[in-house]
Amino acid sequence: MRLRLTFSFIVFFSFFSSEAHAQNTLVNIATLSSEFSYEIRYATPNNFIKETLYDCAVCLLQPEVAEALLEANQYFCELGYRIRLYDCYRPLDVQKKMWAKVPRPTYVANPYGNGSIHNKGAAIDMTIETLDGCFVDMGSDYDFFGRASHIDNFNFSEEIMANRKLLIDGMRKVGFKTVRTEWWHYSFRKNWSYPTLNEPLPCND
Repeated sequence: MRLRLTFSFIVFFSFFSSEAHAQNTLVNIATLSSEFSYEIRYATPNNFIKETLYDCAVCLLQPEVAEALLEANQYFCELGYRIRLYDCYRPLDVQKKMWAKVPRPTYVANPYGNGSIHNKGAAIDMTIETLDGCFVDMGSDYDFFGRASHIDNFNFSEEIMANRKLLIDGMRKVGFKTVRTEWWHYSFRKNWSYPTLNEPLPCND
């Protein structure tokens, strides 16, 4: 019994230490580059829940995810665009609030299952805009839960289809993957290697 308890403590301590270390390694993308545009919707009531879920508008990511995003933004900038960020790391408690309002796994990841890749700091919600801040049409608004948001929906103008292809191709070049139902969501290829986190956003730093 003593051996089993000791082993359990070691496993728990290792998991806790690993999670704490991962939390401490999340980086603020704004400290790495000033070339992004921001519209962190969950720091405002302008979102599908109609409530402010974040205390501040900040984009935190795992370091290698942030580096890949920097590379993607450089690619788009060379073509006359830049990345506009809607969401990055999302604490698990916020995911639970979303699920309580909209328990639809097609659009909101179940926090009591595998959770969201956002909870790992390894996913972003984004679009692109021109370098002078002009809108680029993707066929639907961010967080629109319907067929118009699906990347396998081809019932759009040539302009919108070209915009979506530009976004998808640029993100895939640096290791991000799409999801079928959300044109704005990109998960880093190594997302399974990161733990799920519930660290609050550093709004007082």
